[in-house]
Amino acid sequence: MAHPRTARTPGPEDAARLPELVLPIDERDHCLHARDAKYSLVEYGDYECPNCLDGVEAVHELLRDLGDDLCYVFRNFPQSDIHPNAVGAAEAAEAADMQAKFWLMHDRLFEHQTELSPALYQRLARELPVDLVVFNRDLRSGAAARRVAEDVEGARRAGVAATPTFFANGRLVTGRYDFDALRAALVG
Repeated sequence: MAHPRTARTPGPEDAARLPELVLPIDERDHCLHARDAKYSLVEYGDYECPNCLDGVEAVHELLRDLGDDLCYVFRNFPQSDIHPNAVGAAEAAEAADMQAKFWLMHDRLFEHQTELSPALYQRLARELPVDLVVFNRDLRSGAAARRVAEDVEGARRAGVAATPTFFANGRLVTGRYDFDALRAALVG
């Protein structure tokens, strides 16, 4: 699958036309670093999307470069029509979050992107570790599914149609999503 890395990064002249983030960053978000950091990057992503895996690498580089000046938020947008395991993976991440292990599960799901399955989610939950009884209860109760559905609804309201979709400082990033393009969208 080709990666969309050839389009022009929007410049200042495009700022008035770019869609804005509909749901601002708040306490329900999974945020690395302070919510009021100098810069913010919100990603709508899918654990089974190969392009999102490329985005993870760019984000890790940004986090190393900008440190505490960057608030990075991941929101779920599973593309179940093309990625049959994406919803289950998103729900597993949310169930892990209910035990304060979101980012650990997030990273492990991307590390095992080609192996996504209910058995993998159980194995990763044991390895994190989380309380498996609670983890499975949160999956069965629909609590994790509701959290994923909230993210999907927010994505749709923002006009998100594909993954990964990034919003830098509240503005949609179009074109490339590599380190240089994302950094330029954040800091100019």
